[in-house]
Amino acid sequence: MSGCGNCGNCGNCSGCGGSLELTGQEMDFLRLLGQVAFLPVARKQGDLTPVYLEDGPEKQEEAAIVLQLLEKKGLVSLDYDQPLQGASQQRYQSYPIQGSIALTHRGQQVLELLEYQGYME
Repeated sequence: MSGCGNCGNCGNCSGCGGSLELTGQEMDFLRLLGQVAFLPVARKQGDLTPVYLEDGPEKQEEAAIVLQLLEKKGLVSLDYDQPLQGASQQRYQSYPIQGSIALTHRGQQVLELLEYQGYME
């Protein structure tokens, strides 16, 4: 989220209209979640960094940053109590904590708005 520059406390003054900035990578991930609903995520014991390996291990660090930003913006939930049922978790076997990624209600609203405005074509 970006502030309007009027108060320095974005979200408290409503002067910025609740603006939200997304990178192309964040929009791509939202689009993917709009198509498949749930994706796998994992993490190491004692480490809160999300691990997403579906794009390959070379993109793991980038994916972790994107997921953390999307979660902070309230657009996705990372649920480590709900691993994907029936999905192959082979890539994530070495991680003791496995879960799932899903759009939040706000994430679904943002995705619909982006699609309506033509940003997701």
